[in-house]
Amino acid sequence: MHRALLLAAVFALSPLDGVAGAKQIVDVRELMGSWRGWITGAQGDESATMNVLADGSYKASTVSGPTLVGKFYLQDGKLRYRSSRTTPLAMPTAPVPGTASVSEDKDKTVLTMMPDDPVYWGKAEYERVK
Repeated sequence: MHRALLLAAVFALSPLDGVAGAKQIVDVRELMGSWRGWITGAQGDESATMNVLADGSYKASTVSGPTLVGKFYLQDGKLRYRSSRTTPLAMPTAPVPGTASVSEDKDKTVLTMMPDDPVYWGKAEYERVK
C-alpha cells in the first residue's frame, strides 16, 4: 500500500513537459501549412521543405533530389498518404502509399511519414514552420 502511494506521488510530482505525445488527426486541414525536415533517401538524409494545402495535397522538395507530390487522407481513422516523385524532365512515378503520424512536444509539432514499402525511399520527418 505504501509503495503504491509513493509511486503515485512520484508520478504526480514528475514533470511531463518533455514527453512528446501523439496527436490524433481528424481532418487533413490540420496539416495545412509549411513544414521543414529530412527525407531519408538512397544517398542518406536530405534536407526538405513541404507545403500542405487545405485539401491534404502537398509538394515536398530537396536541394538535390526530385520533387515529391502527394496527398494526405484519412482511412479508418488513420492518417495515410500517397506520394509520387517527379522531376522537370519526367512524369510522376507510380504513387507510393504510406502511413503518417503527428506528435507534439511543447512548441514543436512533428509530422513523420513512412512508406508502406521502404524500397522506394525511407522515412521523412518534418517540423511545422511557425
